[in-house]
Amino acid sequence: MQDLDLHHIFELGLILIMIAAGITAIAKKFNKPYPIALVIVGAIIGLLNISILGPLIDFITEGEIFNFVIITLFLPALLGEAALKLPFSHLNENKKPILSLAFGGTFISFIIIGFSSMWLLNFSLPAAFVFAAIMSATDPVSVLSIFKGLGVNKRLATIIEGESLFNDGLAVVLFKISAFSLITYTELGFEGLGLGTWEFVKVVSLGLIIGAVLGYGFSILTKYFDDYPLEIIFSIILFYGAFLLAESIHASGVIAVVVAALIFGNYGGKIGMSPTTKLNISNFWDVAALLANSLVFLMVGLEITRINVADKWGLIFFAILIVLIARSFAVYTSLFFIKNIPYSWKHVFNWGGLKGSLSIALVLSLPRDFQGREDLLIVAFSVVLFSLVLQGLTIKPLLSLLGVTQKEEGYTEYKSIIARAHRLETAIEEVAKVKKNLFITDTVSKEVTNNYEQELLKAHEEMDQLFHDHPELKEKQQVTLEKYSLYAQHEAIDLLLRDEIITSEIAEKEHEHITDKLVELEDD
Repeated sequence: MQDLDLHHIFELGLILIMIAAGITAIAKKFNKPYPIALVIVGAIIGLLNISILGPLIDFITEGEIFNFVIITLFLPALLGEAALKLPFSHLNENKKPILSLAFGGTFISFIIIGFSSMWLLNFSLPAAFVFAAIMSATDPVSVLSIFKGLGVNKRLATIIEGESLFNDGLAVVLFKISAFSLITYTELGFEGLGLGTWEFVKVVSLGLIIGAVLGYGFSILTKYFDDYPLEIIFSIILFYGAFLLAESIHASGVIAVVVAALIFGNYGGKIGMSPTTKLNISNFWDVAALLANSLVFLMVGLEITRINVADKWGLIFFAILIVLIARSFAVYTSLFFIKNIPYSWKHVFNWGGLKGSLSIALVLSLPRDFQGREDLLIVAFSVVLFSLVLQGLTIKPLLSLLGVTQKEEGYTEYKSIIARAHRLETAIEEVAKVKKNLFITDTVSKEVTNNYEQELLKAHEEMDQLFHDHPELKEKQQVTLEKYSLYAQHEAIDLLLRDEIITSEIAEKEHEHITDKLVELEDD
């Protein structure tokens, strides 16, 4: 590691980005969840021991490097991006299930995994509850990427994302207490219990305060600028500043980032950001999150292959079993008194509570002399691999089995009519082309075309009736048409600017007008 110069490190980083981008592009092309594809390919690359990639794998799987990249470099960006775009209204509408899962569910899972690990895995007290803490954090990226392709109810996605944002912070706090203070607190008895509780409250509260103050301050700052590149820089400073400041005073950096981003995206977006700024900030963090997630999951796949699981299959089996049972208890118990949550959703929350990069980064951050560290590495990596691959690949069939993927009423019929109409329109165009090229007579071509046109007319009548019965489907088509119309207008302005028919000032004004309309469509 010490022999690597900065130039070589940059080269390795660029190679990693190229591999991650290629895998992500292929997965998206075939409509597959890219995080799972990255983990699998990363694991395969690690197992094949490809000599040309040896320096890259050695660099990435260095524990300190992995920990720094995941927790310090990528975690603030991923948390900030998710919280930035989560409306207060959605959180407020779903606050009961989100808080129940994030707080109640996390503590239930923590207690069950902790005591079960002492009993079944024969872990020491600190090791058992460290394992409990790292397994309490959920990673919804894979699940949410599947949701987007299936049109799953937005409320379901909001609850899963909301739970992850808050329980990540709690899991990190519980991890630090378990790893570094648990023995001391248990030796003090009830006094230790009080001290542990106070430590937890202090770390969480300070994180909340730092996030709220910085989020509010940067929101006020946006009122004095209408310059989206500058406001994007503000958001970068806010996310990383909140995280590092909180961590420097032993508060929760995760909670600080989430709170700061929520306030900046909602309050700041309301009082100080133009629609153009909102869209550009959102687009910037979309790109940042995609890049970060792609690298994170590839790195997880590479890191997993460094673990030697020989003679540990029994330990791994019971660890996975404990985590699955604890998650089930956590979900069904914490949501027991919450109304308006279908049982099918609870099953999705249960099976969709995947573990990810944060769990691995936390276990790698343990001191090398921590008792039971090697066994913790083995079970943590094994559970994460099981979770991302087996649970991740089966979540889509589960959604279909439970009927959660059903879209708006009439959606299937709508798609069927569109397919039939497009097929018929293509057939009519092809008949006209063949008639011209092969000199087919009008009598023959008209007879064939008339048949197709009658079927097409029937399809249009069916679509009109469907729009009458389900006006929301018509509205979606109108929104799609308006978006493409606005894209074309944007390109038309670019063409006028290139040909020097209009000035850059006029082009900028027109672009802003078009962007504002696009934002309005997105908000609707």
